[in-house]
Amino acid sequence: MRDRRTFLKEACAVTLLGATAKGAIAMEREEQAQIRITGEWEIEVSAGIFLTGRKRVRITHNTALKVTPTTILTVKDEKYDALPVYNPKAAPWGRGAKLKQLATAETTSPGMLVAGSLVLKSAPGSGSTYQMGKDYDLEAHWATFGRIEGGIPENTPIWADYVCGWGRIDSVVVEKGGKVVLREGKAHNATPQAPTITAKETRIANIWLPGNLKRLNEASLYPIIEPAYPLAKRSGENTAQRSLPKTYRKLTSGEPLHILAWGDSVTAGGEASSVEKQYQSRFVALLKKRFPQSNIRLTTAGWGGRNTDSFLNEPPGAEFNFDHAVISKRPDLIVMEFVNDAWMSPEVVEQKYAYLLKRFQEIGAEWVILTPHYVRPDWMSSSTERVETDPRPYVTGVRQFCAKHGVAVADASLRWGHLVKEGTPYMTLLSNSINHPNDAGHELFAQALIELF
Repeated sequence: MRDRRTFLKEACAVTLLGATAKGAIAMEREEQAQIRITGEWEIEVSAGIFLTGRKRVRITHNTALKVTPTTILTVKDEKYDALPVYNPKAAPWGRGAKLKQLATAETTSPGMLVAGSLVLKSAPGSGSTYQMGKDYDLEAHWATFGRIEGGIPENTPIWADYVCGWGRIDSVVVEKGGKVVLREGKAHNATPQAPTITAKETRIANIWLPGNLKRLNEASLYPIIEPAYPLAKRSGENTAQRSLPKTYRKLTSGEPLHILAWGDSVTAGGEASSVEKQYQSRFVALLKKRFPQSNIRLTTAGWGGRNTDSFLNEPPGAEFNFDHAVISKRPDLIVMEFVNDAWMSPEVVEQKYAYLLKRFQEIGAEWVILTPHYVRPDWMSSSTERVETDPRPYVTGVRQFCAKHGVAVADASLRWGHLVKEGTPYMTLLSNSINHPNDAGHELFAQALIELF
């Protein structure tokens, strides 16, 4: 008889258990529910008890579920009024026109164009075709293309045929009576969401189906172990009372409080759907809810594609010169977000941020540093999207710096890492498929900030 470990390995199984020891002890005498891959597009959920957070869900029968394969779009006669000249020196997502079904916020969805499927034509239907390398060129991974000088003429409309994939999140759901069903999500080229369920149902796992997935694998399964981020139990003073006493006093007294959000393109708004959904706006809204007597003014200094050095290196009088954009505003509280500082080692963080701390202390400003959100895996030196512990030395450096100097840290990175346990592939929160969070991603920042109070 195979032992339990061998069975799980051979069956590609993921044990659906909560992390709490108390829950595990309570389930010792009951069979534990499992989910495993049984075919290219098939899974099986065994009968038993599944613990999601503190909730015990009883599954009455072994259930086989068939998963609809990855969503594939066959595009015909997609019109482009004119093509730009292909620029091989530009970023791969900016080398020309973007295939419309793969265009995301600012960029494109990488790796989702089926190889060899793009055909450019002079007319819809059976129009004559153009030759790649002679008439146009293509960045296949990022699905961007443009005309070549001497090839497709300037201001000439073209029609495109191609095949591409969109991502999808399906959910394994337990109905009120213990029956297991599979709910199919709606496909999207960058930010698909899990399907909605009723109040009487429980989602126990998500299945992540990227647009280029060939068959289910272990990375497809996202059991929902802990559906909500666990807040630390408070005892005594909160972080704001200890590290942000001036801010806390003004919040409770109703004195005017000026908060300055300082950062890069994320702080500038990317890719929140509205100003109200930007993390700093959500933070202020949460503060006003917690401190209804507060009198808060929010300003923002966000500069896309830049880091803290960029502000410090700007000449006097420039819009984003550090002294002009930050120091001269004399805020009470500076909330800083710079994913573009993630190149820094802990030693560099200590050196550069010590200078910032000195400048802020000179004007009496308090400081909160946000640890950054997750970005595409290869930019974090990760080979997988299932990243629970942030591997970036910068994040370690920020935590060390804040602990050493008594600076408040809003550790948003922890919340991004927790998404694995919540059943959410973090890449589905990046609207540009690279590094710009959607509304849900901005909300993670806001929640990390309000946790300090």
